[in-house]
Amino acid sequence: MSWAPSPPPSRGDIVLYRVVRAIAVGVSRLYLPGRVLGRDNLPREGAFILAPVHRSYVDWLIVARVTTRRMRYIAKAEIWKSKIVGRMLEALGVFPVNRSGADREALERCGAVLVGGEPLVMFPEGTRRSGRDVVDLREGVAYLALRAGVPVVPVGIGGSEQSMPRGSVVPRPRRVDVVVGKPIWPPPRGVDPAGATAAAAGDGTEPVGEAVGEKRHVRVSRRATREFSDQVGAGIQEAFDEARRSAKVT
Repeated sequence: MSWAPSPPPSRGDIVLYRVVRAIAVGVSRLYLPGRVLGRDNLPREGAFILAPVHRSYVDWLIVARVTTRRMRYIAKAEIWKSKIVGRMLEALGVFPVNRSGADREALERCGAVLVGGEPLVMFPEGTRRSGRDVVDLREGVAYLALRAGVPVVPVGIGGSEQSMPRGSVVPRPRRVDVVVGKPIWPPPRGVDPAGATAAAAGDGTEPVGEAVGEKRHVRVSRRATREFSDQVGAGIQEAFDEARRSAKVT
């Protein structure tokens, strides 16, 4: 089954997003000042997946600094327990994901966003982690990028964990720097990172999807997904290391 593109945002949606973003980013810069390095690495148009490291609850807000383009976010479904908050998030283009297992509806919505040409923010680590190492990435980001044929842009955030570590309720004022890495493009559709066609890899891997917008069904193998996810992880680690150095995180 192919993904149908999500409807384009209305003018009201764009205005609302820009107003809320300007307020949120402005306030956060006063409390958590810092630079954005590598902004030129962002694609100027079209869809891509922004893949930040995740060390704090403030990361989603810090990430909004990288571009004025309307970006779509996914957030844990528990937030929607508050109907008011849920409706406001939906107005801003946020949609829920069930983290207890594979959420096929959220996956389809992510695919629709990418096919519709919008940037999508996803945290590949899936939840807040601690420390300097980027490990155990979930493969949803790699799978979506492979299937939709869009680049993944790794993002490092230095200082957010020191501002608001696990267990904290209120962030502490601190410098937080952001590093936007170079886009990581998936291999041509139907070709896995090892060079074999995913549809006929001959390695016993089970195909898990098919390319979007193609009449012929080029499938994405599990091996291709794993290997591309490793590439994404390496890119995030590099950006994270640079962000930590920039923010003087010891």
